Amino acid sequence: MNIPVDLIKNKKILLAVTGSIAIYKSLELLRSFVKAGAEVKVVMTPAAKKFITPLTFETLSSNQVLDDTNESWANEHNHIKISEWADIMVIAPASANTIAKLANAIADNIFLQCALAFSGMKILAPSANTNMLQNPITKANLKMLGIANYTILETQTKELACKTVGDGAMAEPINIFYQTTRELLKEAYWADRRVIVTGGGTIEKIDEVRYISNFSSGKMASSMALALYLKGADVNLIATAFDTDLPQNIHKIDVEDSSEMHEYLVDSIRIAKKGKLSKPSLIREEQIHLIQKKPYLFMVAAVSDYVPEFTQTGKLKKETLGDKWQLGLKKNIDILASIDKEDITVVGFKAEMDAKNAKLNAVNMLKNKKLDGVCLNLLKDASSFASDTNEVEFITKDSTVLIPKNDKLTIAFEIIKNAKVLSE
Repeated sequence: MNIPVDLIKNKKILLAVTGSIAIYKSLELLRSFVKAGAEVKVVMTPAAKKFITPLTFETLSSNQVLDDTNESWANEHNHIKISEWADIMVIAPASANTIAKLANAIADNIFLQCALAFSGMKILAPSANTNMLQNPITKANLKMLGIANYTILETQTKELACKTVGDGAMAEPINIFYQTTRELLKEAYWADRRVIVTGGGTIEKIDEVRYISNFSSGKMASSMALALYLKGADVNLIATAFDTDLPQNIHKIDVEDSSEMHEYLVDSIRIAKKGKLSKPSLIREEQIHLIQKKPYLFMVAAVSDYVPEFTQTGKLKKETLGDKWQLGLKKNIDILASIDKEDITVVGFKAEMDAKNAKLNAVNMLKNKKLDGVCLNLLKDASSFASDTNEVEFITKDSTVLIPKNDKLTIAFEIIKNAKVLSE
């Protein structure tokens, strides 16, 4: 996934690093923040400096590192001012010792003083030996931090620095980046709203080794899912193809043919309409509809119009088929037309190559399939499918908005901005 250079432009991130071998991953995380447009300042513990020198972080961030040796009250290079400056604080890696001190409000180094002084959301990525992490006291400390304005990221199970295999490795930098970005970009409108995205071209089997499909890459659907996730939505991505490095908290359902996609989509819509209540025991059944956020469906998938009439078992032999082979096809179910659209906002996607009639076809799709909006994508040829850029017309019954050519994630943000008005 290509991250736009202005994704978190002008956002201010305080990156805190502690004494753990996982600190080398923090350099990659820092680079990602800077490449996405954020301004980053780093605070280091004395133990962290034993692994990597402050100069490395200063080079990548273009800002002076704050540590126990250089705090100044003659300017803003101190734990109070830097905490007031930051929009968010990211602690990665967080050692078991650091976790214990944070949970008990101990402030015996400059980083811990920053953590106490910073009142906003803090992202914490633990890194420790399995036994240290699973120690009941460490688990209790993490639970305490979880109710004290900390978002705790899950660790990984893999070979650790101590040469044992177990749970305790720090989350991957890309997942820390996405969680931080989500906190920075979250909007109240999309927060916890259930959204379904479908993507990719369906794969319709002829036999066990052959199929018919199309050139859809799934990139636009993955970009839509990522943009919605970063805005705070509860995203369910049903697709035949996924972009790499999507956030692990996006629920992904890998499907192949249109029948499988239809089955999972119907089930997902049913679940999405149930809503997500924070305290269901305090809410009477008749009040649920008053607080439930209306879900969305973005139907980006390119579903096959026709499917093989009879799928063969095994592999068809050319000796049996002869010199000519006539493949029987039947018209496929129109998933978008057939699904229940009551109490859900639905946006369809239409790819066209006929420039003259593309707009008319999109408007007809909007009316005939009873959609709330259509994203029209005018293609030149087959090479347009796997590109990293797009240009879209967002069409509703009241208006048409041209979203100029850009990278697909930027296009996705523009689409969901326009889609907000459909249920406001």
